[in-house]
Amino acid sequence: MALSNTQVQKAKPSNKNYRLYDEKGLYLEVTPAGGKLWRLKYRFDGKEKRLALGAYPTVGLKTARDERDTARDLLANKVDPGAHRKAQRTSSAASKENTLESLAREWHLGKSRVWSAIHSKNVLARLEGNIFPWIGKRPITEITLTELLQVLRRIEERGAYETAHRVHGNCSEVFSYAIALGKAERNIALDLKGALQPVTKTHLAAITEPARVGELLKMIDGYEGTPAVQAALKLAPLVFVRPGELRTAEWQAFDLPRAEWRFTVSKTATDHIVPLATQAISILENLRPITGNGQYVFPGARQPRRPMSNNAILAALRRMEIQKDEMSGHGFRAMARTILDEELGFRPDIIEHQLAHRVIDPLGRAYNRTSHLPERKIMMQRWADYLDQLKSGAIE
Repeated sequence: MALSNTQVQKAKPSNKNYRLYDEKGLYLEVTPAGGKLWRLKYRFDGKEKRLALGAYPTVGLKTARDERDTARDLLANKVDPGAHRKAQRTSSAASKENTLESLAREWHLGKSRVWSAIHSKNVLARLEGNIFPWIGKRPITEITLTELLQVLRRIEERGAYETAHRVHGNCSEVFSYAIALGKAERNIALDLKGALQPVTKTHLAAITEPARVGELLKMIDGYEGTPAVQAALKLAPLVFVRPGELRTAEWQAFDLPRAEWRFTVSKTATDHIVPLATQAISILENLRPITGNGQYVFPGARQPRRPMSNNAILAALRRMEIQKDEMSGHGFRAMARTILDEELGFRPDIIEHQLAHRVIDPLGRAYNRTSHLPERKIMMQRWADYLDQLKSGAIE
């Protein structure tokens, strides 16, 4: 005889376990402590077995019967319900362990044994900055082609086409690694071949080879021009702002005790902070007695009430015999972006923040001007120290 909801509800504990039977193997086991546990008795391969279906009242009579019927459907197809549940739990646990991030870190750890330290750091930084925040926690078998492409598109949207290709290649290697371990069946990254924007050479020339950068810095130190142009040339690689932002810099925007330069980005009309390394502060302090009484840090030679001309930095570079196809005023930005990423291993999102590019967080929000400011301060000082080492020949 089938159980009723009233019988289940009114079942009282006894001094030992007892059972109230429903139909088709389903029963309610009542414990001395008052627990009411649903169980299914069934036979498989000639053996009697039990399957736990949950506790009342969390699992009501109707739900318990539905679970029983599901189990009986499995039996009809010669599947052991108990073994099936165990396999599902194992699969679920494996999915949690086999996330893209966990497998990528495992792959990276193995590769790090044969990679150089700086290359190893760079690869991990690219994944941590561009992949993990968005799809790192997803089981690798559940990531779709569209999801991966969307993440790579985010990188392209900030103009980092070469980085997008490198991240794509890293992801492809992670998928191949997962396949080799039997934790994935398909490398979806291979299907994205040709989907990314091709990498083209920039029209704004830049010196990005460390040894050549060291030579350029020596030439800048030896340049004989007006104090303002000399200072602007020395400051340009240290702050790597847009040329127009450098030449129109105003003294009131600098807080030297706090080692900060605050201004509105000309291209995006957003507030920005440039942390100043000790080397940058020294340049400004040496220039202040000369131009500090005026509005502009780098005033024009003929019209001191106006900023220096667009061509002042370019003309200085040409006088040093740096050709236009080798280095431009904008090239200091490309120099910093490339070396900070590839040589010093800083996270791409930190670099993009300092370049005053629009960076979106995993929730689709634009970061504000103070985002990652402590990390950016560390990066800017490390960058200045690195340039000093290049200039002195301590490293190549």
